[in-house]
Amino acid sequence: MYNLPFFNDGYHVEHHRLPGEHWTRLPAYIRPGTKSSSWPAVLRWIEYISIESLERIALGSRLLQRFLLHTHNRAIGRLIPELVHVRSIAIIGGGMFPRTAILLRKLLPEAAITIVDTNADHLDTASRFLPDGILTEVRLFDPAIPETAELVVIPLSLIGDRGAIYRNPPARQMLVHDWIWSRHGKGSIVSIMLLKRINLISTDR
Repeated sequence: MYNLPFFNDGYHVEHHRLPGEHWTRLPAYIRPGTKSSSWPAVLRWIEYISIESLERIALGSRLLQRFLLHTHNRAIGRLIPELVHVRSIAIIGGGMFPRTAILLRKLLPEAAITIVDTNADHLDTASRFLPDGILTEVRLFDPAIPETAELVVIPLSLIGDRGAIYRNPPARQMLVHDWIWSRHGKGSIVSIMLLKRINLISTDR
């Protein structure tokens, strides 16, 4: 989407290696295994900001916490009518400020909720905000292994192949936090400012 109107500007390394080559032929000169950015040049600064660093900023600001709860509540609320017969929820990588767990406890009060994370410190931090009854579990999430929960929530900060989750969902229903331009299934925009949406993936499993 970016390269087409901007004359393959994304192939910047190839251009500097072969400055005389026509822009339409630059993709042919990609070296296999070379590290490249998945972001267009105008958004490449995002690579230097980790999701974890943004979460830490939210931890220190009640105003940001209210904003995140409001925007996520609106987005998840639009999808709640599609979440049928959900009795168990696994939230992967619940984050240090566990807004999804807080909201799903209110929106689906009868469901059992567990936050799964490999980092025990993150879970300890999140526990300060969690309402009663939400469990935490320290373990690695493997998208290739089906989850027992009826609804699995995937964070924006997932490390791994997000595409594999869309192709082969590990649960009957999935709420996948994703970038605003990545539309899959039925979705709801969280915030244009945050460049974020939530996709609902349902299977016949």
